[in-house]
Amino acid sequence: MPANSIEVRDLAKTYGTGDKAVRALDGVSFAVPSGTVFGLLGPNGAGKSTTVKILTTLSAPDAGSASVAGFDVSRDAASVRRVIGYVPQRPCLDPTATGWENLALQGRIHGLGAREIKRRSTELLERFGLIEAAGRLTKKWSGGMQRKLDVALGLIHRPRVLFLDEPTTGLDPEARAEMWAEIAGITGADGLTVLLTTHYLEEADHLADRLAIVDRGRVVAAGTPEQLKSELTGDSVAVELAEPAVNGRAHAAIEAVDGVHSVNADGALLRAHVGNGAATLPRVLAALDAAGIELASVSVARPSLDDVYLRYAGRSFQAADEAGRKEAA
Repeated sequence: MPANSIEVRDLAKTYGTGDKAVRALDGVSFAVPSGTVFGLLGPNGAGKSTTVKILTTLSAPDAGSASVAGFDVSRDAASVRRVIGYVPQRPCLDPTATGWENLALQGRIHGLGAREIKRRSTELLERFGLIEAAGRLTKKWSGGMQRKLDVALGLIHRPRVLFLDEPTTGLDPEARAEMWAEIAGITGADGLTVLLTTHYLEEADHLADRLAIVDRGRVVAAGTPEQLKSELTGDSVAVELAEPAVNGRAHAAIEAVDGVHSVNADGALLRAHVGNGAATLPRVLAALDAAGIELASVSVARPSLDDVYLRYAGRSFQAADEAGRKEAA
């Protein structure tokens, strides 16, 4: 296995033509060290799934290049497919088959023999806590159990690189926590490299050894979660206005407060980067009160990935995600 299991260089992809053309990828580049969990973090419509489709040979780039496990995705697609596992956003299991039957079918597709299919299926079902349910039709399983089986299907042939596209979307908090535990254990147990796409900030922070933040088809920041957050020294003061229309006056009032380094406004939400949150917050509140501005809420926190995203993308992650959903609709 090369030092980097995945290398992406200046990928570009456009869907449609003319006025309806959508630039999904606009020069995306990153590298994924072998044996790590790499997070591709971005809102809906950022280009994450398009990147994964290219890396798994399901789509071709308009420009740029990429390799997986040392194989070029365009020139040696067959070799790439043999060494990867892919778990798409939507369930890929057969709901009319049992857990055993789903795994057996996937194993045969990958050319495994009957004994290896039985051995590997038992190993995976036990690892994911699905062995007792394995004889039942999967349409009767819970959503969390079905998602675990999706991951098991992607692992049946012992891939070297596993792609997980939004693996916890739609799961309840308990099922999501269980899936996090399983993903965290995959690299240690199998020596796998995992590329995880997600639009959950907490998920990327919790799971990824390194991550790339994607916005509008570009990588706007990359590094470990701690490195990215440590670049933002001080604290973050978040102010939600009762009336969004006064955000201009609120921005000016907060910016003039001693101890405030910068202010970003996104509708009714303003975030101030300050040196000391405890000392600065009273002055911020006093300035807003003097300006006659009513607040819905206020909070102080250490820098988060949302603050990192705001710094590099110029908008909050939530606003970007909502915009992406509207564009998709």
